[in-house]
Amino acid sequence: MTTQFVEAKPSERQPLDGPKAKGLRRTLRLLRLILRPTDYMEDNVRRYGPMFQIGGDDSPPLVYVGDPEVVREIFLLDSSQVSTGQNNGIMRAMVGDHSILLLDGASHQRQRKLLMPPFHGDRLKAYGQLICDITRQVSASWQPGQTIIARAPMQELTLGVILQAVFGLREGARLAELQQLMSTLLDVFAYPITASFLFFPGLQKDWGPWSPWGRFLRLRERLRQLLYGEIRDRRQSLAQPHPDSTERSDILSLLLQARDENGEGMSDAELHDELVTLILAGHETTASAMVWLLYWIHFLPEVEQKLRLELSDLGSDPDPMAIAQLPYLSAVCQEALRIYPITPTTFIRLLRSPMTLAGYDFVAGTALMPATYIIHQRPDLYPEPKRFRPERFWERQYAPHEYLPFGGGHRRCIGSALAMMELKLSIATLQQRFELELPRSRPLKPTRRGLTLAPPASMKIRVKSKR
Repeated sequence: MTTQFVEAKPSERQPLDGPKAKGLRRTLRLLRLILRPTDYMEDNVRRYGPMFQIGGDDSPPLVYVGDPEVVREIFLLDSSQVSTGQNNGIMRAMVGDHSILLLDGASHQRQRKLLMPPFHGDRLKAYGQLICDITRQVSASWQPGQTIIARAPMQELTLGVILQAVFGLREGARLAELQQLMSTLLDVFAYPITASFLFFPGLQKDWGPWSPWGRFLRLRERLRQLLYGEIRDRRQSLAQPHPDSTERSDILSLLLQARDENGEGMSDAELHDELVTLILAGHETTASAMVWLLYWIHFLPEVEQKLRLELSDLGSDPDPMAIAQLPYLSAVCQEALRIYPITPTTFIRLLRSPMTLAGYDFVAGTALMPATYIIHQRPDLYPEPKRFRPERFWERQYAPHEYLPFGGGHRRCIGSALAMMELKLSIATLQQRFELELPRSRPLKPTRRGLTLAPPASMKIRVKSKR
């Protein structure tokens, strides 16, 4: 016996029929998802439950999957059963055709194997001191009484970490231009209205350098030139090393030397697209999570007190890896990613054939989208889900299909361990150096930022004192 779910429609009393009406319905639904994403999902859950279908009138349906048991089975599917990369076309303009985000099957497996080593083990530990140092540099000018818009320094911090970790650049004109260019490029789609250009292909017109899409295309081309230049120079330096040069351990150098089972490495085009992917994924999302951490820690005094007490036990100059293992700090980071995940859903899985998962029947071509936000708000998994309570991660061990801020299955984020370490070390470093507060202590909700959700861009913190 199989379970059914219902289609989410704008009105049960006045159904819309006909091609134009259906097109209008899709547009209105998409606009609401762009402008009020969490409200959109919560409203549908109240009306239809955690599993609801979008579309399906004249094409295979899209199903929001808020049932963790279905998600568990989805994460077990492999590329012979589902396709994923081809459904991420909305990202193509940002990351390029060769990005791991757009690949499926053997090509995806190959790229994943080549990309994974720099993000694990001893390689990961090497980034710890870098994260602490850049955090100190970014906050060096902060003074007591100063009010700061939180997003800007957190973006500077995460961009500095990812650029230095990826390229091994500590200074120079190319690093400075990359930092400026990436910040400007991401700000093009920083607000819900401009983010609409990513969701509506019809808006993607080059109307000159001052139009949103035209500006994006020109910034993207300049970034392309810089990255290809760095790839070219690095290939040359690795092929003809200087006698006094030391072995490089940055991600680009490691990727240039990586080989698949046939002894082949990545092409320049593959490297370019993967570098853009790493920069975008490792910078923008982590900055948003850091701002949420600053908010929750200083919105809830008891959280800040417990965190300071835990940090004080490590002394004045703790080892970065000791900080990364602190249990309460870890729980605070986990809870921040639970209550408002940066990506409200994982990647879509498109079924290659009819399938029954956890009692639900799906036709071939159904697009299944594990809904991270919906699952993270389930009261049966997370009692009082709207309450920020890190202790829940001490009381229960959550399975990968119950807690999924980094996705899951064979599409789980490669950089998740680096991102978590960056969150812990940067926030701990700021807490050790400053006493901070929110100028206005009020509840905040996520807003659209490109393809992700983020704290409001206007969120501020105030420096009470230096420590």
